[in-house]
Amino acid sequence: MAREVLSLGQVRIHSGSATREEAMKEAADILEAAGAVTSEYYDAMQQREQTVSTYMGSELAIPHGTNETKHTILDSALSVVRYDGGVDWGGEPVTFVVGIAGKGDEHLEILSQIAILFSDEDEVAKLKAAQSPEELFTLVSAAGVS
Repeated sequence: MAREVLSLGQVRIHSGSATREEAMKEAADILEAAGAVTSEYYDAMQQREQTVSTYMGSELAIPHGTNETKHTILDSALSVVRYDGGVDWGGEPVTFVVGIAGKGDEHLEILSQIAILFSDEDEVAKLKAAQSPEELFTLVSAAGVS
């Protein structure tokens, strides 16, 4: 991809917990602030979640919109939020919420990079141990998710 999809301002760490809806809203808000999606994208995320859970295993959820709501995506971008208190994602424990907006088919490449990163238990442990958003951003970027 020619352009970076993740910047430091799109990475956050919270010591507490959140509801699934709060976590999705934060993911959508970060993507909107980055200029990647319209304000309708949160609704698109909720529509996707109603049809299929975006829980991926390894304490990871990747909320995103549906094919029918592609018009709400202006550019490709990611948001990465770690909730140290966890998020109950439809009965599954989630620590990392990675919001994704992919223009065209770019989301497929981005999803692939995230899946590879989170399939490695040692890498997930490093992500959980990151002490700051800067450190978390560096680890995610170093894994090729940028």
